[in-house]
Amino acid sequence: MKIGNIELKNKVIVAPMAGVTNLAYRIILKDFGASLIYTEMVSDKGLMYDNKKTHDMIEVLDENKPIALQLFGSEVDSMVEAAKYIDQHSNADIIDINMGCPVTKVVKAGAGSALMKTPELAYKIVEAIVKNVQKPVTVKIRKGWDHESINAVEFAKGLEKAGAKAIAIHGRTRRDMYTGHADWDIIKKVKDAVFIPVIGNGDIMSPEDAKRMIDETGVDAIMIGRGILGNPWLIQQTVEYLNTGHYQSQIDLETRKKYILLHLDKLISLKGEKIAVLEMRSHGAWYIKGLPNASRVKNKIVNCKTSDEIIGILKAYFNQIQEI
Repeated sequence: MKIGNIELKNKVIVAPMAGVTNLAYRIILKDFGASLIYTEMVSDKGLMYDNKKTHDMIEVLDENKPIALQLFGSEVDSMVEAAKYIDQHSNADIIDINMGCPVTKVVKAGAGSALMKTPELAYKIVEAIVKNVQKPVTVKIRKGWDHESINAVEFAKGLEKAGAKAIAIHGRTRRDMYTGHADWDIIKKVKDAVFIPVIGNGDIMSPEDAKRMIDETGVDAIMIGRGILGNPWLIQQTVEYLNTGHYQSQIDLETRKKYILLHLDKLISLKGEKIAVLEMRSHGAWYIKGLPNASRVKNKIVNCKTSDEIIGILKAYFNQIQEI
C-alpha cells in the first residue's frame, strides 16, 4: 500500500489518540511492527501562536517513521499556514487532517467531526493545503455527524477530488462517540466509492477483527485505536495473523513487566519525571488490566508521585502474581 510516495510495509496502522500516541509509546508501537503511526492531534492555532507544547508535539524521531502528523482546525488560512509550517519544519511523512474527532471542545470550534456538517469548507481546507505542501495529505473522517446526516460516501468523494491521498474512516457518527458498534458497511461503501486508499477504523480489538474487516470491506489497511491501550502486542499479533494466519496469543508476565518499565523509562527521558509519572498513571493501569488484583494496584499507581514509587509497586506486583 502506498500513500502518495510513502510505501507502507503492512496493513496495520495505529490511530491518533490524545495522551496515548506520544513520542514514547510511538517508539514501542513501531518496535512491534506498526506500518504507520499517527501523532496526537496538533492545533493549527497552537502552531501559529508558537505554543511550546504544540511545537513539541510535531517532533518526530526517525525510529517513528513513517508517521502521519495530524492537524486540526476549521479555518482555511490558518490550516494552510500550519500545514506549510509542518511541511517545512517536521520530518513527518504525511499531513493528516482530522475531520473525525468527536470531543466537544474540538467540535465547538467547528473542527474535527464538525467539518462533516460543512463539506464545502472541508473540501476547501484540503484543496488549499494540497496546493501548498509537498507531503501527501490524508483525512480521517467518521460515518457522519449523526444518524440523520450520514454522508461519509459523498464526503469521501469530495475529499478525493480535493486532492486527499488516502481516507481513514471510523464507522460511527459523532453522536455515537464510542458507544454501540462501528458500522463496517459504511466503510465498505466508502472503499467502493473512491480510488484512493481507504483505511478502516472501529471495533478492532483482536487480530481476527482486523482480518474480518479487511475481508468484509475490502479496505487497504486497518487502523487500531483503543485496542492498543496497554497492549502494544496487538500490533505484532495482527501483523503476524494477516501474514501467516496464526499468532502467539499469550503474553508472559515478564514481557509485560519489561514493556511497562521500558515505557516509563522512555517517558522520563523524553518528558521528565513529573510528566512521565502523571502519564504512567493511565498507561500503567491499561497495561495490567485483566491481570489478578489489577484494580488494587491501579489505585496505588494513580497516587504515585515519583517513578521509583511506580517501579517499586510494579515489581512487587509482578513478583506476587508470578507466585500465584
